[in-house]
Amino acid sequence: MTKPKISFLAFFLLWAELQGWKVPGFHVHVCIFLEKFYLEGRTGLLMLPRGHSKSSILDVFNAWVIYCWPHTQILHQGTTDSDAYKCSKGTRDVLERHPLCLSNPIVGIRQGEIERWFVNGTPDVRYGTMLAKGILSGVTGHRAHFIQNDDVETPQTTANPEQREKLPKKLSEQTHIAIPGAKRLWIGTPHTHDSLYEKIKKQRKVEKLILKMFENEKRIEDSKTGQKVILDFEPIHAFSGIGVGSKYLREGEHYRCKKLNNAWEITFLESNYIVDFYSKGLWEERFTPEEMEFRREECKTLNEWDSQYQMHAKPVGDVRLDPDKILAYDCEPVLRRANGQYVLMLGEIRIIGASLKWDPSSGKLKSDISSVALFFHDEYGNKYWHRASALIGPDVETNEHGEIVGGQVWQLCDLIEEFNITKVVVETNGIGGFAPSSLKGALKKRKLQCGVEEQHASQNKNKRILEAIEGPLMSGLLWAHMSVLVNETLSGEEEDSAVAKQMREWNPAISSQPDDYLDSAAGAIVSQPERVGKIHRQNEVNESPNWRTDGGVVEAALDFEH
Repeated sequence: MTKPKISFLAFFLLWAELQGWKVPGFHVHVCIFLEKFYLEGRTGLLMLPRGHSKSSILDVFNAWVIYCWPHTQILHQGTTDSDAYKCSKGTRDVLERHPLCLSNPIVGIRQGEIERWFVNGTPDVRYGTMLAKGILSGVTGHRAHFIQNDDVETPQTTANPEQREKLPKKLSEQTHIAIPGAKRLWIGTPHTHDSLYEKIKKQRKVEKLILKMFENEKRIEDSKTGQKVILDFEPIHAFSGIGVGSKYLREGEHYRCKKLNNAWEITFLESNYIVDFYSKGLWEERFTPEEMEFRREECKTLNEWDSQYQMHAKPVGDVRLDPDKILAYDCEPVLRRANGQYVLMLGEIRIIGASLKWDPSSGKLKSDISSVALFFHDEYGNKYWHRASALIGPDVETNEHGEIVGGQVWQLCDLIEEFNITKVVVETNGIGGFAPSSLKGALKKRKLQCGVEEQHASQNKNKRILEAIEGPLMSGLLWAHMSVLVNETLSGEEEDSAVAKQMREWNPAISSQPDDYLDSAAGAIVSQPERVGKIHRQNEVNESPNWRTDGGVVEAALDFEH
């Protein structure tokens, strides 16, 4: 690549002067980053909070690229065609009015409309200097030196698992239409927990610049009047709540702050269910406390705030079954014999019950996972989700003599034998009595003593899942083995397991969605009785004085005659 005629920062500052912009310091960093990416890299990721002018900077950057290398073919994709056209219009405006471009006829617009246009300096007659398209529009026949994706991840493209699966497939087409050596730039904010930006960050060679509205942050839940917390940064801004009722907190009125060496001690002067403390903002002149208080109130969920301003990969909506609220553990049960009886211990906790639920997938139209959930229960009412397994293959495999030798029932017997389970609940929806009878045959073949309870589910599935899981989850009674919550990738990094993904994506308002693991878990939870716990039996009852009158004591002689 030839040396640019001028640095992008200088080009941008000339345009900013013409527009009368006051350029904040972080815009300078963005300009330096974009130029470095374009000159030295292949893939770039730029993430800025909403309202921080990333699209306006991109308009000027496109004009700079065309000014320096007029032969460049740019493909710009946004959420929709109309979104992409905004960048096309902005780029044309810079080319037509920038002081350097006015004196350079090579970058004058030769022909074309907003969707596709050509400058005088391009030798191309087919594809255009710039093509603007929505991410779901077809670009199969196009070619480009520079491909940019501007806010392609939005609620419109990530609302459900099907849309999130469709988006990467559409984006993969860009790989095949790129001219060898082409560069690709991603710009946006995350809108889901498995954001495509998280995947881009992990690519081998990526130039990235990720700026949050507040660099330092600390969230305090259920703060009480007089409570003290320690922060490792100076709190400049603080907010309580989210949506209607949220407010900007001020020092001296809502909390006190005292510096202690390299830390700051916060003392709350009132109680709040959620408080966020932040350091100095990225663009203080524009985003004043009054402006941020207004935006905080307009956000419907904490996830929306965190994703759009703090760049956290979270869904914009609330997660009803948040796996982050599950308490994790990483130990296996141990069977001991003490005082003439067997005792099952999970770490230091004595287990007094176990429940196993099998939800076969056979015969169901919208299920592809034959899921099994194993739970242990202690005497205090805690529930330990120890295994979440997907059985594979046919339900039953037999040899030439008709004896059961494999299949899903055989895999389930392995689990029963490993953990000494005495009863398994089998959901019979869709497959009648086939699965329970096959399982009984496998248990007999393996010489395992385990009861099989057949269960036909008639209640609405979403209601069943919500009633079984949400209570223990929100009460701090739901634990899970690490294998249930995370998977380890080939590179050694941890990522959400299939269970955690289903929990984050699960929406009680949607009738058809991936929920096999949740359904089996719900069945396992409710198959055990709720326990009030030994701790409650030790408490003395705090009786209130009896203020009601009585009728006194009456003696009565009774004489029963036969």
